[in-house]
Amino acid sequence: MATPRYRRILLKLSGEALMGDQGYGICPKVLQYVGEEVASIQGLGVQLAIVVGGGNIFRGVKATSFGMERTSADHMGMLATVMNSLALQDALEKRGIQTRVQTAISMHEVAEPYILRRALRHLEKGRVVIFAAGTGNPYFTTDTAAVLRAQEIHADILLKATKVDGLYDADPEINKEARFIPHIRYMEVLERQLRVMDMTAISLAMDNHLPLLVFSLKKSGNIFKIICGEQVGTRIDK
Repeated sequence: MATPRYRRILLKLSGEALMGDQGYGICPKVLQYVGEEVASIQGLGVQLAIVVGGGNIFRGVKATSFGMERTSADHMGMLATVMNSLALQDALEKRGIQTRVQTAISMHEVAEPYILRRALRHLEKGRVVIFAAGTGNPYFTTDTAAVLRAQEIHADILLKATKVDGLYDADPEINKEARFIPHIRYMEVLERQLRVMDMTAISLAMDNHLPLLVFSLKKSGNIFKIICGEQVGTRIDK
């Protein structure tokens, strides 16, 4: 059996990742695929928490561009993350993976409230915990929520799943000579304004020495390889 490099990880999934190629909503095939990827690491004894975005359903920042008040728009975005989290929970439990959804906004009939000690207990029992509704506050992205939750649960690393292999010094879709960056410092990400995560999330990770790893969700087996210590994607640390 492979030996895991990490004991506890937090996986950040964007809402856009869940819609696949259909342009909106939740793609059942993507949910099935993510379930398979998570199932592949269950035998390693690694504790897994997940934060899901809501951009496939509603994005608060975009709504403000047509006049919606930011706080209302962000709360709608938080509700979108809950919908995604419940869909992901269903996909995981169909594979026999015990899963709990905890939300930063109280909705007891739908999911557990976010309680750190309860979340830790779930992780210790081998359950996957999905943190929904961001931080529960407007003006904060789910990237920032992911870093915050990773710090609170003492995750060894935060895995940021994207559509590309990692960071490049230019847009690889536009510039064919774009150079892949396997390793970079937090401060360099901030100075060069590389938009892999929002600046608040990067700063919070830097202040608390939380390593980040940006990788492609599209390549099957990447999560397994990362946990087993293989070089995948771009690592961001001090």
